Amino acid sequence: MSAVAWIAVGSLAAWLWLLLGQGFFWRTGQRLPRRAAPDRWPSVAVVVPARDEADMLPVSLPSLLAQDYPGAAEIFLVDDCSKDGTGDLARALSVRHGGLPVTVVSPGEPEPGWTGKLWAVRHGISLAQARQPAPEYLLLTDADIAHEPDSLRELVSAACSGGFDLVSQMARLRVASAWERLVVPAFVYFFAQLYPFRWVNRAGARTAAAAGGCVLLRTEAAQRARVPESIRQAVIDDVSLARAVQRSGGRIWLGLAERVDSVRPYPRLADLWRMVSRSAYAQLRHNPLLLAGTVLGLALVYLAPPVTLAVGLTAGDPAAAWAGGAAWAVMAGTYMPMLGYYRQSLWLGPLLPFTAVLYLLMTVDSAVQHHRGRGAAWKGRTYARPEAAPER
Repeated sequence: MSAVAWIAVGSLAAWLWLLLGQGFFWRTGQRLPRRAAPDRWPSVAVVVPARDEADMLPVSLPSLLAQDYPGAAEIFLVDDCSKDGTGDLARALSVRHGGLPVTVVSPGEPEPGWTGKLWAVRHGISLAQARQPAPEYLLLTDADIAHEPDSLRELVSAACSGGFDLVSQMARLRVASAWERLVVPAFVYFFAQLYPFRWVNRAGARTAAAAGGCVLLRTEAAQRARVPESIRQAVIDDVSLARAVQRSGGRIWLGLAERVDSVRPYPRLADLWRMVSRSAYAQLRHNPLLLAGTVLGLALVYLAPPVTLAVGLTAGDPAAAWAGGAAWAVMAGTYMPMLGYYRQSLWLGPLLPFTAVLYLLMTVDSAVQHHRGRGAAWKGRTYARPEAAPER
């Protein structure tokens, strides 16, 4: 066989392994597990870190205020040095809509060694734990996440029924613009490929992940895992949180949401680019060798199928054309369940190689910006590579 044919066969082999051996990551059936109402509804503190979220709060905060929860629940919105009146707007929305009680605080700039979001989460949790009695659960949710009225009740029911210390749902992201339709479903697809939900959810799992927009956490588990202090420098805070809970003996669950939505728009490619590139290199632990391996892996898995198919057809190489075409077909087939979840046209499936090229470029740009001192930039803050934790 020709060299091109061998590359095509290698890509096809990789896709057959991903299809069958990577936790069936491409299936979208991981939803909140079977649940029943607990005998006693535990108390919950809802912690919302918010930095310059005045555009999002009119949609997201009323959905939290309107939670139909049978137990005691209170919202703690932590205004992280906003310049757009986020804190005042939150107070006004609370008065206008009523519902769950809201406490709005502004803790000031984070101390050295903390990311802004985790600094805000720390203050929200501290305020909640100062209540007597302290809440039994914490719902950590972002200021751009809207919840259906039964969201909190369903999360708590799932945690209590399944004995989970952490229950997280990946909010359904907005897909309105053309770029969102092309890029957003692939973002969740790639995340699930890295952290197959079935692997995360099985007892004794080694794989740990969460979706930071919606995390219900048992307060006792948070204390045992020293959250958020133990992950205070984490840029990818949701995965770090899940790992900390799992390492401390906690049981975690992660799935796709049906009634929890992100309302933040990403209408332009530049908006999506910033969203991905700010943390892509951190995902690779700021390691140039991992970056090089990722680029080669993406090229073999996502770019080789259409390229080898085209070369095989034009050069009269049937083995390359057949293997490349088969790999491309498997790739598109595994993407279609995610497109269905996002209610998008299945014709977007064959475009996944193009989307993968965009993600590859975003990842390389993330590394370049890091080495220029502008890595992990978000809302006016830039975070350097986390320092190694001191040995104990």
